[in-house]
Amino acid sequence: MGGGINQTFVTEFIILGFPSLKKIYLLLFLLFLLIYSFTVTGNIIIFITVLTNYKLQIPMFYFLNHLSAMEIWYTSVIVPKMLSTFVTNNRAISFKNCMIQLYLFSSLGASECYLLTAMAYDRYLAICNPLHYSSKMTNTTSHHLASGAWVGGFLSPILPVVLISKLVFCGPNQVNYFYCDAQPLLKLSCSSTQFTETAISVLATGLIFSSFVLTVLSYIFIISTILRIPSAIGRKKAFSTCASHLTVVMIYYGTITAMYMQPMSRFSLDINKVLSLLYTVVTPMLNPIIYSLRNKEMKDSVTKFFKRINKGKDFE
Repeated sequence: MGGGINQTFVTEFIILGFPSLKKIYLLLFLLFLLIYSFTVTGNIIIFITVLTNYKLQIPMFYFLNHLSAMEIWYTSVIVPKMLSTFVTNNRAISFKNCMIQLYLFSSLGASECYLLTAMAYDRYLAICNPLHYSSKMTNTTSHHLASGAWVGGFLSPILPVVLISKLVFCGPNQVNYFYCDAQPLLKLSCSSTQFTETAISVLATGLIFSSFVLTVLSYIFIISTILRIPSAIGRKKAFSTCASHLTVVMIYYGTITAMYMQPMSRFSLDINKVLSLLYTVVTPMLNPIIYSLRNKEMKDSVTKFFKRINKGKDFE
């Protein structure tokens, strides 16, 4: 069948998940439910803490709030459906819902790339240009950068998702993955996927590479500036303001680069599942831990948040 035929025979897909691990599905369900609960709760705590503490009403934590929101939606697009496959026999997902899941997941992933770049720019201004920071990183500027991350992220995957939705799927309909991602879906298509694969690879590489390069350039200037600070205390204080973001960037780009910046024909789905679990399940869980432990202001604010809750319980 030709790639130009606009017809879809498959009306639903079956998400296989992890068929080789069927014997421990209950254990996996409990494990990922715990991780998901911690991820959502941790990011909500960060979100509320920033909103309710006037000392955190600065661009760095404003961006962190957007990151927390993205992480909640990002993992929620994937994990609930994955959890249901562990405890029910209903692994079906309609073609339409599969495309929606693919679009939302891709959009939130792209948005996070843009936001991490904006956060790196914020740290660059704060450390390399401190005298002009307040005039350059105004509330309006931070609002525009955050809004741009969301809008840019939700525009980026439109073409790839449209191209995939126009492919012919005539069976089999079993997706050897734990969600609807581009690579396993392309393997199921009966029509030519060469143009779609090329378009996705070019767009994904362009997005990841450009965001990564801008982030790396920001940190080259940041580290160069920090090394020129004469006192060890001053260097430590300056680095502590960007250590959390740098840790998140390294984890995020490390896994996503391994996933998408290589030809799709060379993908090993088993390896991909592990990498996907890292950035869809594990990384969103780590972010609250990283920012709470490595950032003193956030650590103190979260501690005060729990103290206020405990005091409220004591009065009940």
